[in-house]
Amino acid sequence: MPTETVPLPTTQTAPSNQTASSKKPFIRRHLQDRSQRLRHTVQIVFLALNAWLGVQFYLWVRYFDTYGESPYVSRPAGVEGWLPIAGLMNLKYFLVTHHVTAIHPAAMFLLVAFLLSSLLLKKAFCAWLCPVGTISEALWNLGERGLRRMGLRPLILPRGLDIPLRSLKYLLLAFFVYVVVSMPAAGLEQFLEAPFGIIADVKMLNFFREMGVVGISVLLTLALLSLLIKNFWCRFLCPYGALMGIVSALSPVKIRRDPEACIDCNRCSHACPSNLPVAQLVTVRSLECSSCLSCIAACPAENALNYALPPRRAPQIPLATDASPAARSLALSNARWRLRSLQPRTVAALLAVIFFAFVAVARLTHHWRTEIPNSVYQQLVPNADQFNH
Repeated sequence: MPTETVPLPTTQTAPSNQTASSKKPFIRRHLQDRSQRLRHTVQIVFLALNAWLGVQFYLWVRYFDTYGESPYVSRPAGVEGWLPIAGLMNLKYFLVTHHVTAIHPAAMFLLVAFLLSSLLLKKAFCAWLCPVGTISEALWNLGERGLRRMGLRPLILPRGLDIPLRSLKYLLLAFFVYVVVSMPAAGLEQFLEAPFGIIADVKMLNFFREMGVVGISVLLTLALLSLLIKNFWCRFLCPYGALMGIVSALSPVKIRRDPEACIDCNRCSHACPSNLPVAQLVTVRSLECSSCLSCIAACPAENALNYALPPRRAPQIPLATDASPAARSLALSNARWRLRSLQPRTVAALLAVIFFAFVAVARLTHHWRTEIPNSVYQQLVPNADQFNH
């Protein structure tokens, strides 16, 4: 059969004013997308893990609050994942002194693990692992269904309001980073080894156990806003997500649109929880992209959207002279993304490897648990409210 050699397009710019009327061949995806089912499974597993850590930590605190009258359980070091400021302090102390502090070392290892996941997989931590992100997503899904049943559309803030609000989390992050960076190593060590630093996790638990009217009102307001606005906390107020977003700018893996395969249906933009104009971009570089893969799940066209490394510059492809436009398009897109696109199961596996690898390293080097005698905790935990930073 006669053949012709077709070079692979390498352009990285989106075609201007290209619409479905351009008669580009539509090649429907041949496999059902299961990315959201897998992502939600990972979210539930990690949420359950954090719930288990929370219960165990509560029982540990309860033992000291009752002066040994309740059953004793060991303190779960994983709870230090909820102490990002302590993790940031420990990281700065380690970079300056090359030593790991004895107080809340797990906080540093977990912070670095999540930073590495953002460096490799963009903000996958936020959309795949973060318990707060999981609850936030559940709230806006619940709110969206409720609004649609009432014949209403979900609330989308105008761009002029959305962008300034998004900057709030970066301002909060800048404040915390400034405080930590401005402190000398000796000051960091002194802070962490002070009573407040030792029981910072207990103080955090007591905030929720002894929450007053103001605290409850703030949480209810955040919950209500999360019902009305997608990922309200994550998009506008979370400094941890802001940090992950800044690191994710260096990630080689991004959402990438193939203009040759895209049919310009705009479903990806509608599906994006961050309201990013995915359909107008070739590469999604925004710090707001959380690698949730919702845009890819909504895309009906084969290879139009990929969570991938930069596309390969494939050699020329021999095709039959009578090959249909659809066959040509499919062959080109397959060559373009071969060994470049990451499947959802690969993302889940990489996140698991990074997480458990850092936990294992911390355990093997004896830098996982905060080694404080129970006699010290007995003095500090029941009197936690008396200690301030």
